[in-house]
Amino acid sequence: MTNGSLWLVEIRRGLGASFRQGVTPSLEWRRHQLLQLARMAQDHAEEWLQAIVADLGRPIAETHLMEVGPIVERAIVSAAQLETWTTSEVFTNTVPDWQKSWKPTIYRAAKGVVLIFGPWNFPMTLTLQPLSGAIAAGCCAVVKHSEVATRFASLLAKLLPQYLDPSAFRVVLGGPDVGASMMKYRFFFTGGEKIGRIIAAAAGKLLTPATLELGGKSPVIIDSNYDIKLAAKCLCVSLDHVYVAQEKQEELIAALKECYHQFSPDGALGSGSIGHIVNETHFNRFKSLLTRTQGTIVLGGQTDDKLGMEPTIVTEVTADDSLMEEELFGPILPILPVISIEDAISRIRSGPHPLMMSVFTDHQEIKKNGHQEFSSPRFFFAEPAVVLANTIIKELPLGGIGASASGYYNPRYGFDTFSYLRSSIVGYTLRMICSAEQSSEFRYPPFTEKLPS
Repeated sequence: MTNGSLWLVEIRRGLGASFRQGVTPSLEWRRHQLLQLARMAQDHAEEWLQAIVADLGRPIAETHLMEVGPIVERAIVSAAQLETWTTSEVFTNTVPDWQKSWKPTIYRAAKGVVLIFGPWNFPMTLTLQPLSGAIAAGCCAVVKHSEVATRFASLLAKLLPQYLDPSAFRVVLGGPDVGASMMKYRFFFTGGEKIGRIIAAAAGKLLTPATLELGGKSPVIIDSNYDIKLAAKCLCVSLDHVYVAQEKQEELIAALKECYHQFSPDGALGSGSIGHIVNETHFNRFKSLLTRTQGTIVLGGQTDDKLGMEPTIVTEVTADDSLMEEELFGPILPILPVISIEDAISRIRSGPHPLMMSVFTDHQEIKKNGHQEFSSPRFFFAEPAVVLANTIIKELPLGGIGASASGYYNPRYGFDTFSYLRSSIVGYTLRMICSAEQSSEFRYPPFTEKLPS
């Protein structure tokens, strides 16, 4: 063990001691921590916004809607629901009468000390919402945020100890080496599939639970009968690629160009309406993808020296194109022409599980059968903005299956993720035990062919 990792051991040891000594079980304590989390977000809203804007260049209004607001709202909701979520379940109606006096009960218990890896793309929402779930479940937690979003990570390390109980919650800063040293504990990870596989492998060796929110390709399907101009206007959120009928491709391109010039009449770069690429590594990745694509760039593609890239539309993209290798999460929108909506469905089903999907259609049969056709954990017959509004801000769970994720969170689902079910049978007396034992003699040898009555 290196001296550089000894401090991590001390943090883990201290949090473990707090958990064993019973710091977290009290609902009043959990409620206070959740309300403190909301206060931390609200009291320093401007600082959070400025940190995220500095890291990502994202517009203030969008950042407040997608980051600060949800944390305040969800933490308050969780605090109000603790009694409901933690209520034990007693089985009295589903067990035989002779077992009812045993009071078979299921309790929800905290998993213990958890480790939360946060991402850079939605740094506040995708870090503090899992933390909210851990608090609600009664866990202690270490939060390790992505070193890519340096301003946000530093602010988190500064503010969290001022609001939350430092004996139960700690923030750790550092790069991949620190993250690797921390892979000895329970995990909650939000990020890409590549790192997710490393974390899953580490967790498997230690037989420790791991919940992974991995992202992934998030397709849009546009029905050929849908209003193309409306669809183009709604393609404002970074879903990953679009399937559209071959005969509608040019109409969609024209509509997207019209929207672009409407939203950015003087050009997108430097307008303040779009974010910049988070760092040079990702910036070069996007440039490489555009260099290698076999598709045709019909809009955008220009960059500046401030890590800015214009919204870029690439047409005639195929399934084996560079733009389809991994989740993009950037200002590039590949368009894949298809013969029909059935063709799009077939292509999606032949690949990894999407993170989420959005289908623009008025076709009632497609809406009726869509949930059986697709394997995406989040599936919506709506524009992408509505998808995010419902998964990030509202009650629907974030999570997935396969390459997109494993496990779920968002208020109640976060509580479920960081707790486990503990079964209990109580109420035995010595007379009951002896009676049960006498009636169970058939369990012991010598055995006969006679069946117990």
